[in-house]
Amino acid sequence: MKCLSLIFVFFLIFSGNILAQTADLIAPGEKRLKNVKQLTFGGENAEAYFSSDGRKLIFQSKRDGRACDQIYSMNVDGSNVRMVSNGEGRTTCSYFMKGGKKVLYASTFMGKKECPPNADLSKGYVWAIYPDYDIYTANADGKNIKPLTTTKGYDAEATVSPDGKKIIFTSTRDGDLDLYSMDASGKNVKRLTTELGYDGGAFFSPDGKRIVYRSYHPRTEAEIARYKQRLAEDLIEPNNFEIWTMNADGTDKRQITKLGAASFAPFFTPDGKRIIFCTNYFATDARKRNFDLALINIDGTGLERVTFDETFDGFPMFSPDGTKLVFASNRKAAKQGDTNVFIADWVV
Repeated sequence: MKCLSLIFVFFLIFSGNILAQTADLIAPGEKRLKNVKQLTFGGENAEAYFSSDGRKLIFQSKRDGRACDQIYSMNVDGSNVRMVSNGEGRTTCSYFMKGGKKVLYASTFMGKKECPPNADLSKGYVWAIYPDYDIYTANADGKNIKPLTTTKGYDAEATVSPDGKKIIFTSTRDGDLDLYSMDASGKNVKRLTTELGYDGGAFFSPDGKRIVYRSYHPRTEAEIARYKQRLAEDLIEPNNFEIWTMNADGTDKRQITKLGAASFAPFFTPDGKRIIFCTNYFATDARKRNFDLALINIDGTGLERVTFDETFDGFPMFSPDGTKLVFASNRKAAKQGDTNVFIADWVV
């Protein structure tokens, strides 16, 4: 889920040796990627997003023996890694505020300082929607933490508009998993989606006029009952997401994909004409655990597979100048369970 670290259990992870050569990091058929560089080495690292000047990345990571994710920043070459969350609770969904002097992320630490328990997978593959998640800002060094949300229930998956004035996020404050916008200060909260089901993982277009997000809307009585039961348990089953877009004010909602797969982590291309996203639509294994990046036009045509590695590739984001793509992957994992951050030149 942009965002939830439990997404890692969704994938088969292959062991292997980390190789320095960029050619070894590119799978056959990956014509859109060039000069791939691995930025993290070991642990669970994902959801890396650029600062507005393109010089830094912020990401979530479970490392150093910690029981759950914390938020880290680093330079785009992988240097100067530092933890910017406070080390308490579980964190997710980080982002730089405009100008890079402040960061944004969700954390459960105000509920309990300890890590909340993982989702009960005896219920099937589920994500936990922790009700203690709230959205916080802090200085880029992690100091001066301030809450933007204090409403009861899940508040997370926040990203910032290109002009820095608006934040979009997912919340259960009205009883369902819906998208909301608010000012960068946390004021003027507006609900953008109302249809029953999950709407989340949203990002603004480069001009700030549109929003892309993932959705699951149950249709049958059985699907509705199952969704509501899981939601009452603070859970969601992320097995069938489609990609949607809408205006930044919530109007003109359009379904972009109709793949019947788990498609998530969408992001607009630099020209705003296409969307890159993660999907298991191309997976040939019976359990559909191989996820790849794909491109699609904003009218739903022209589906193109971007990555071909036989593990997991997800959470793509373009640099502000459109020349780089950062993503998370299990490729060339040194040991089982590793997910790392990679950066590549983008070939138009």
